[in-house]
Amino acid sequence: MVIFPGKKEKTSKELIEHIILEKYNHYYRLAFSYAHNEEDAKDIVQNGAYKALRSHHTLKDLQLAETWLYRIMLNECFQYIRRPKHISYERILDEEDADLGSTEDTYANVDLQNAIHMLPEKDKAVIILKYFEDKKLEEISHILDENISTVKSRLYRAMKKLRAVLDDRPAYGNDDKYTKKAGGTK
Repeated sequence: MVIFPGKKEKTSKELIEHIILEKYNHYYRLAFSYAHNEEDAKDIVQNGAYKALRSHHTLKDLQLAETWLYRIMLNECFQYIRRPKHISYERILDEEDADLGSTEDTYANVDLQNAIHMLPEKDKAVIILKYFEDKKLEEISHILDENISTVKSRLYRAMKKLRAVLDDRPAYGNDDKYTKKAGGTK
């Protein structure tokens, strides 16, 4: 299969450069969903791009280059989460300015972001890739290097947790206040 029409074949490095430029906004959104900070998200994408270009020779199948890059970016996001946080004075000022300049009601988005942030890393990754990056379950299973059944289970479990958090009720089990009928009986 010719990935770039009009040219016989590109090297893996050229292909990776092309995909990074084409999908930069996707990678940025993915990183921002983990970092919640513009500069950190840019750093994550830059580090991921650097690592991808540096190790382009390890890509065995050019057909899977996009999935390979998503995996690198996701690993960079996970690495960012594990890093100790250093908050600069400029970042605090930027956040205060952003809060003051915002006039639209974003409580629903904040609640959703907080609920997603509380999920375990792999469940969070499935939700972000599925609903914010519009990836198919098969693609997500390749990116996360997991069985598609595992991805489906993670998605179902994460959605159940998100519904519970957003509806302010327990994720598992029956709580009496949610199982009572209007007449007060179960």
